[in-house]
Formats: sequence, C-alpha cells, structure tokens
Amino acid sequence: MELSVFPRRLFRPLIPLAAPLGALLVFGATGVFNTAHAQTPQPKAPQTKAPDTIEARVRGCAACHGKQGQGSDNDYFPRLAGKPVQYLFNQLVNFREGRRKYPPMNYLVTYLSDDYLREIATHFSQQRPPYPPPAAPTVAASKLARGSNIVLHGDPARQVPACAACHGEKLTGMEPAIPGLVGLHADYISAQIGAWRSGSRRAIAPDCMHAIATRLSDEDVSAVAAWLSTQPAPQNPVPAPAGSLKTPLACGSEPQ
Repeated sequence: MELSVFPRRLFRPLIPLAAPLGALLVFGATGVFNTAHAQTPQPKAPQTKAPDTIEARVRGCAACHGKQGQGSDNDYFPRLAGKPVQYLFNQLVNFREGRRKYPPMNYLVTYLSDDYLREIATHFSQQRPPYPPPAAPTVAASKLARGSNIVLHGDPARQVPACAACHGEKLTGMEPAIPGLVGLHADYISAQIGAWRSGSRRAIAPDCMHAIATRLSDEDVSAVAAWLSTQPAPQNPVPAPAGSLKTPLACGSEPQ
C-alpha cells in the first residue's frame, strides 16, 4: 500500500504558528526558555513621602477656601486669610462642638485637638492674599443706604448697635476674636445672620450676635449684606488692635 507523505518543507512554516503565545513571550533572544526571568517582579519606583508641614496639612481646607484662605467664587466659602487667630480658632471649636452646623466641617474637625485647631487658625490668620474686587451693586440705592446706616450707625430704637462698633471703622475686625466683614459675599452674610437668628449658629454665652440678629428684620439683613458686599478692602486690611474699641455688648467669645 502506498503511503502519502507530505513534503517536510510544508510543515516548517506552521510550527511558529502553533507555538503558544506565552512561550513566545518568555523565550530570550537565543531561543532558550527562561522562566526565572519571566517571573521576576520589576522593582517599584520609590514612593515620595508627603512633607509634614502645616501647608500640607491644610490642603483639605484649600479645596473650598483657597490655597491661602482667600475664599472662592462660591458664595458660601468665606475668606479665612487675615482674620484674627482667636476668631478662627473659636469657629473651628464651634464646628467641632456642634455650635455651628455644616456637615463637611463638622466631620473634618471632629477628632482634632485644640492644639491642632489653633495651629490651623494661626496659619490662616497670617496669610495676606489680595482681596477680590467688591461686588457691583444689584439693589436699589435706597436699600444700600439702609444697609449703610445700620452698619455705620445702628438702629438705637431697636437696640441694634452699629456693626462698625465691634468690627471696626474699616470693617476689618479687631484682635483677638472679632472678624472682618469686607471681602464676603452678600449671600454668605445673609445666611450667617439668619443662622444666628434661628439658633443654628451659636457662640459661647452670652451670644451677642444672636441677640442682635433677632432684632433685625429680613429687609434689614438683606440691606446690610448688600451694602457690605460692595465695600472695598482698605489699603491695610488688618484687624484693629485688641482693646481699641469698647464693644457695646458683652460677647462670650470676646475677652472683656
């Protein structure tokens, strides 16, 4: 019986095609199978450790308040830079203790010590980024005039002291714990006065801002916020020295 034999040359081109892909990957240039080389893990690039500095620690704050605490275009993320250190510290403690309600802030500071909070407050109090341009007026001139009158002169008939009596003639605050009011958005100012009035924002008793806020009407609050948001920062926007003003009300967060 005659056997059919294929010429050997027909099989040669097919051998590489039948080889498993994995085998092709582990053969060296000489064609020698080298499993040890294939299985050796490649060395990982060395990891860089983040610097243990206050600038690195407050990066979480910068996401909302800006790298230097200058605030943002979001109406509800206020400027922190340059505010009195004791004011900033008091607010961090108030968030931690629940006297101020804003879940992201409450969560961030829940387990931070007083020393750590004071370090954060000191850092932002020392920052001096430029102030943004003031907002252009968007309300009637009569409303701005009403806001200006309350801020600068108060309303004696309702026992509302002038904002400037505590926050300074230039509205830049006073050491050690009264904040500046320039450089804030109108909606933020309105929201904070409303929070004091409702009690969702509180301070250590006696809570002077709660007392003042409850004496203001909605129209008063809107007028004050509108006028303040249009005021430019002074050339040297630093808080007034401690004791330079005799505050008209006792405030638990401000040393008397």
